[in-house]
Amino acid sequence: MARHRRGGGAMTVRGPVVLAVLAGSALEFYDFVAYAFFAPFIGRAFFPSADPTASLLGALAVFAVGFVARPVGGLWFGRYADRAGRRPAMLLSMAIIGVATVAIAVLPTHAQIGVAAPVLLVLLRLVQGLCFGGEVGPASAYLWEAAPVHRRGLYCASLFASQGAAVALAGVVGALVAAWLSDADMQRFGWRIPFLIGALAAPLVLMLRSRMSESMPAAGDSARGRGAPVRAGVVVSLTLVVLGGTVANYICSYLPTFASVQLKLSTLSAMTAAIQVGLLTLVFGLLGGWLSDRGHRRAVLLGSRLACGVAAVPLFLWLVDEPTTGKLIVTAAVLAATNALNGGAMFSLLPAAFGAGNRAVSISLVYAMGVALFGGSTQYVVAWLGKATASPMAPAVYLLATSAIAFVALLRVAGSGRSDEVRGEAA
Repeated sequence: MARHRRGGGAMTVRGPVVLAVLAGSALEFYDFVAYAFFAPFIGRAFFPSADPTASLLGALAVFAVGFVARPVGGLWFGRYADRAGRRPAMLLSMAIIGVATVAIAVLPTHAQIGVAAPVLLVLLRLVQGLCFGGEVGPASAYLWEAAPVHRRGLYCASLFASQGAAVALAGVVGALVAAWLSDADMQRFGWRIPFLIGALAAPLVLMLRSRMSESMPAAGDSARGRGAPVRAGVVVSLTLVVLGGTVANYICSYLPTFASVQLKLSTLSAMTAAIQVGLLTLVFGLLGGWLSDRGHRRAVLLGSRLACGVAAVPLFLWLVDEPTTGKLIVTAAVLAATNALNGGAMFSLLPAAFGAGNRAVSISLVYAMGVALFGGSTQYVVAWLGKATASPMAPAVYLLATSAIAFVALLRVAGSGRSDEVRGEAA
């Protein structure tokens, strides 16, 4: 594919190349969100119990297990991407993800093979976690290096926005399945449909990525230089920034399960809210990146994180007082929009902090640690807290606390707002 380097190390690429990067990110998030949306059915299939909450907790524990492997995958795939190139790393991770997704789609249940079913489910989620941990770093580095300097924020924000598209797609699939199938059919085979769709999409993503050119500067190129060593303080602060975004992200993704299990709203209502979350994440994520390119990154990061955290408690108090589909949609809209603004800006903050020689592995580790330590356990934690306290306010309190931590971390690293500046950056 034709390409050429521009001043500052950027290169001109065609639209299908960017699409190939975004499609992989979207497929990754689609798979994880689909699991979260269908967690009540997966829980009963693999962790049968007389207590529906116990089955749900079993499914959410497996959801969290998949994140444990992310830092390991981030380290391996990130280092591979910094040595061999972004393209081969993204091809390898997507190939393995596709195989694991197919396996989950056809995996026998506990009723069919007993305890081997949840064991195999855990192993497959670990394999997926390894590959997902290695996806964000190389993809973010690729988009940063491929973008014109004045559009780096928008390009990198599109990676976050693709997650919104994935949420919307998972919500559409969930709504259609819920509308067409009875609860009995959903339990028997309906929960497999989203994973089969993901499995069918994987070969298409691989084909698109095989046609990509390499974005990493060639050996000997001055843009390839590693720069100063990565500072531990920057890594810790950025991980805490990711903490706020990923907890909010997965609480938004958890809302359909929360609505159906805790609030007793219909599955169709829950999936409608999920579609809205996805679409708002797509739109406001891109807006956050666009504003970053215009010098407003610091204001967007701080303002949106503060707004998301502060709004959570009154919104949930209003929602749980007398649950309705309308209240659910409004709550989801406010949280999704404010968090997406933050996420779009954050995805330009991360690659700006590191030099080309260690960019992929550094982003991978920062993002994977934030997601593994906090994001992956979010849904389990809020479900457990809700059961332990008999209060439906657990998601709001957890979101407020983690947003406060992320806000303080942002004060350290947000810089003045330009897309190429991070306070304390390494390169």
